[in-house]
Amino acid sequence: MVKKVLVIGSVYPRFHEDAEVPWLRASVAHLRSAGVEVQVLAPTYKGLKSHEIDGVKVNRFRYAPRDWEMLTHEEGAPSKMASKPWLQLLAIPYIISGFFRCLSLCRKWKPDVIHAHWPFPHAFIALGAAKLFRIPLVLNFHGAELLLIRKKKWVKPFLKFAISQAQAVFANSSFTASKIKALRNVEVEWSPYGTTLGSEAPSPRCEESADASGMNGAAHPVNGKFKVLFVGRHIERKGICYLIEAAKYLPADQFEIRIVGVGDLTEELKQQAHEMATSDEAITGNEYGGPCDIIFTGKLSPEALEAEYRNANVFTLPAIVDSKGDTEGLGVVLIEAMELNLPIVACNVGGIPDVVVDNVSGLLVPEKNPEALADAYKRLAADPVLVANLLSGARKRINDCFTWDGIIERQIAVYNKVCKK
Repeated sequence: MVKKVLVIGSVYPRFHEDAEVPWLRASVAHLRSAGVEVQVLAPTYKGLKSHEIDGVKVNRFRYAPRDWEMLTHEEGAPSKMASKPWLQLLAIPYIISGFFRCLSLCRKWKPDVIHAHWPFPHAFIALGAAKLFRIPLVLNFHGAELLLIRKKKWVKPFLKFAISQAQAVFANSSFTASKIKALRNVEVEWSPYGTTLGSEAPSPRCEESADASGMNGAAHPVNGKFKVLFVGRHIERKGICYLIEAAKYLPADQFEIRIVGVGDLTEELKQQAHEMATSDEAITGNEYGGPCDIIFTGKLSPEALEAEYRNANVFTLPAIVDSKGDTEGLGVVLIEAMELNLPIVACNVGGIPDVVVDNVSGLLVPEKNPEALADAYKRLAADPVLVANLLSGARKRINDCFTWDGIIERQIAVYNKVCKK
């Protein structure tokens, strides 16, 4: 029976209120609740020392002068390297420093399993200790490391080697699993995320109260308009520009699009929305009566975000495969929206179909198709029975696949299996 697990990752919360990787934090918390002792190995951020979060020891390793230790946290390392190419020089000291810190930690603490997230490069931080102390190595892919192969061909043989050295391989979605198997034909365990919402999660928004069918009133406009909600970073793969384009096909007196969050594309997206709202077509109207209003809320406090969920009628993720080949590995925000009893409209890309089964737990539409998005929103607004059926299907999908109890039970079963080999 596995008692101690070392979790390795590029990012982990730096302080109690830090919102970094909430799903990984939740995963560690549920592992501890299941009786497993966990420690985390992660890089420092600007000299941050080792510390505790939620009673878990977070072992930080240094890899550069303090002001340079910003390769991880607050933004993905690939994005940082794209804007600041000199950061690539930190990759070698990052791996070497992590390698020796992992050796030291494993020698002293003696974990039963090493669970390395983002295997490129963390498999190579873990391999020395795994081999020297004969500790089973579990690799956990999230998709981004596999997409690196498109831009950096030399990564491919390193990933193939890393997979061959692991005793088990996890993937966050069937999409990610297919990419792993294309590299090396190994058994891949599906290990998605559960919700990161706490016990104080906002209750479903409704007009008065839920009716006997369990429908929360999401098909009935609040304040006269059917509200379409997006929450997430404003980056290319989220497909927000197509959501804005969908406003042209939505009657202005019936619909409103609300876009929560910030990102590199925020100003560009606001400009797109402004130009559409002031175009000749918008002034004279079109056959759909659009475009509808588009509201950018910016970054919100937890209380304000809760209010957005309460007042929304549908949650949407218009994700695409972007120009770099990147897309949604799973879409954990969809799971959380389902938990808040919102019907879902999303695009059929990446790992999204693992969460949204078309016409069962939500509606799927083709990527980069604004009119299809608008048609889906109008379909929900017009059909409360469909909304009720989708909400019921979403609850069943979550219970079947995305509860932390089930995820952690399967994870521990894999740990025990590799320890017996």
